[in-house]
Amino acid sequence: MGDDWRERKKARTRERIQREALRLFGEQGYDDTTVAAIAAAAGVSHTTFFRYFPTKEDVVLGDDYDPLIEEALRSRPRSEGLVERVRGAVGEGLAAVYAADRDALLARVRLVLGAPALRARLWEQMQETQSLFERALADTDDPAEVPMRVRIVAAACLAVLVTALTEWSRGEGGAELPELVDDAFLQLSAELA
Repeated sequence: MGDDWRERKKARTRERIQREALRLFGEQGYDDTTVAAIAAAAGVSHTTFFRYFPTKEDVVLGDDYDPLIEEALRSRPRSEGLVERVRGAVGEGLAAVYAADRDALLARVRLVLGAPALRARLWEQMQETQSLFERALADTDDPAEVPMRVRIVAAACLAVLVTALTEWSRGEGGAELPELVDDAFLQLSAELA
């Protein structure tokens, strides 16, 4: 029971730090917001901030989405095509995240697209996500075992996802993101057919 309580407390602290960071970034801008200001707004110490987020960039980019997508990808029927598997897995994961954190997700996407330091880190994160797609689609943990065609599909699917997120942000979140992402995957499938 004690471990569950501790985990819930850690999750609440992490969420509070992230929520306050997003609020301050929205009010002051990313570059003008310090880690000390975020920690103070969240009611934690500077040290506690770094226990949850190794860098200021991580408070925006850090999330638990990739493990959700990986689990969903690995559970998709192997009879589905590769793009359809990614479309289904992303749709499942996005539906849950979007329902729970739509406004925070939009704020994070807008921040990433608007702050050069975050865009640079986004490239690293995208490489990790693509690798996750590749391994899950190839059903292996060894990157050397991933066939080229799987790498190509994983890269194309990641491009679809990033393009849909960018369009959603540019439209100020007016469209429903799950529908926009699904439509983007359908367009990719149509082009590949």
